[in-house]
Amino acid sequence: MKTIFFTCLSLTVVFLCYCNNRSDRKIVKTGDEIIIQQEDGTISLKLENAGCYSDVINPSNNTAEWNMVISKPGHYKVWLSSATRDTIDLNYTGTVKVNLLDSQLVVIPLCDKIIQNSKDVSYPYFQADSYLGSFYISEAGEYSIQVISEKVISKESGSHTASLSDSPKLMAIILTPITR
Repeated sequence: MKTIFFTCLSLTVVFLCYCNNRSDRKIVKTGDEIIIQQEDGTISLKLENAGCYSDVINPSNNTAEWNMVISKPGHYKVWLSSATRDTIDLNYTGTVKVNLLDSQLVVIPLCDKIIQNSKDVSYPYFQADSYLGSFYISEAGEYSIQVISEKVISKESGSHTASLSDSPKLMAIILTPITR
């Protein structure tokens, strides 16, 4: 009976070690920075300030996460900002999921507005913003927001981004307050 127990225990330990050390998954933490809401109520969540998780085998599970402080509760429009060469079709092959509290937006981004002369991108790219939906935040406080998309590519994964030069690049999530 003891040998069966120790055999099962050993197999469990080996299995857990294998799962935790898989090289096809990569967590890149760029810092535990907390994003503060701007005076006008806007919250700009740039990908370079996010904690990122990359899954080489299934890039649709790539995740970016930010911690932010909301000082003005209310309704917020959620925009996705991309760098793209094609301003007609952003060519997102899968959905983009945005999670905040118990709410989730699931959208295939479309080009809703082009930002002229954006300082965040250089030629031949253009900044295209896509409206994803809205969230209601009932009280002030610190929140965590998460984006899941194959377009979440951290700076540290530079070699992977080279192969995606013609495809759009997710740059930021922007929350803007809805005013009446």
